[in-house]
Amino acid sequence: MKNKVAPSLLSANFANLELEIRRCEEGGADLLHFDVMDGHFVPNITVGPLLVEPIAKITKLPIDCHLMINEPDKFIESFARAGANMISVHVEAVPHLHRTLSFIKSFNIQAGIALNPITPLDYAFDAAEYCDFILLMSVNPGFGGQSFINSFHKRARTLRKFLDDNNLSNVEIEVDGGVKLDNVREIADSGANILVSGSGLFKGDLIQNIKAMRKILD
Repeated sequence: MKNKVAPSLLSANFANLELEIRRCEEGGADLLHFDVMDGHFVPNITVGPLLVEPIAKITKLPIDCHLMINEPDKFIESFARAGANMISVHVEAVPHLHRTLSFIKSFNIQAGIALNPITPLDYAFDAAEYCDFILLMSVNPGFGGQSFINSFHKRARTLRKFLDDNNLSNVEIEVDGGVKLDNVREIADSGANILVSGSGLFKGDLIQNIKAMRKILD
């Protein structure tokens, strides 16, 4: 399964967002990650579908929308129609996961679930057959620039083994939080293949940082 570098636009310079996206493209990013926060599910507010729409018009990179919000079902259609190619919802915020995942897929886009660092993996085991990808948080959601939580490695290895043992090897594992050049190889070796990184890429030379991460992962 290909390792994918996913710059998190939460760490981008929003005053020059198109330039930042061009740099992501030049560096060789595989997709763009949007952290969507509502100030309720997590203690921060970020972007919505009004920002996704113009970005989808200027890039061919897939747009991955991570909905860290309460009642995400109310907003899935807006993000899908704005141009999202992937949408994940938090199991902690969704009472009817099967229905929500089916709703996402009805727009012919990829559907995923997200789990906070100590949310039981049983949720992922039960929902995996309905997912295109599963996002394991490696920080507590809400803010960028946090330190990586090392228990991720055991969780990712456990999930990867479950997927492989149950004919679900096509389900990708995404990691979000604290991913940097000095730990990305170990993270990928634990089973994650979609590597979301914010400050780890945007701090310094974005193009060179993406290329460096790509080289480590290849």
